[in-house]
Amino acid sequence: MIYRFRIILDNDTEDDIFRDLEIRETDTLEDLHNIITQSFGFDGTEMASFYISNDQWDQGEEISLFDLSEDESARLMNETAINDVVHEISPKLIYVYDFLSMWTFYVELAEIVDEAEGHDYPNLMFVQGQVPDTAPEKQFEADKNDDFDEFEDSLDTDDYDNLDFDENWN
Repeated sequence: MIYRFRIILDNDTEDDIFRDLEIRETDTLEDLHNIITQSFGFDGTEMASFYISNDQWDQGEEISLFDLSEDESARLMNETAINDVVHEISPKLIYVYDFLSMWTFYVELAEIVDEAEGHDYPNLMFVQGQVPDTAPEKQFEADKNDDFDEFEDSLDTDDYDNLDFDENWN
């Protein structure tokens, strides 16, 4: 079977930027990573991860491009078939490319179709919008709360005599 995905760039502009693509359900997440980076014009050399997501686009389990964990439990893209994590019941993933720039994409399974003879897969079906030169800035929850003041405790960190700590602590 062939999975048809819509990959949407998370941006705060009026322009919709997305790609529609087809890939075999048995291909790996690394194959999906490769077609996403190519279709959006990235060189594919940066770190990336997929995150299993729910209907509200909450970030769940990470499946990374490279194993950076100390334990053996991390899932890797090249060892994970697409149909192991994406199906009709759970059709959404979040994809993050380049952890310094934080290019973030919403990946949603749009349709499952039969494989067409004579077609090569993966296949880029449709392109909408131009990718900006830099990743859109993210607005984090703490940034959205205008009442937040990280220095609200009004401690003077230069006033060592009144900081209430034992200078002979060790």
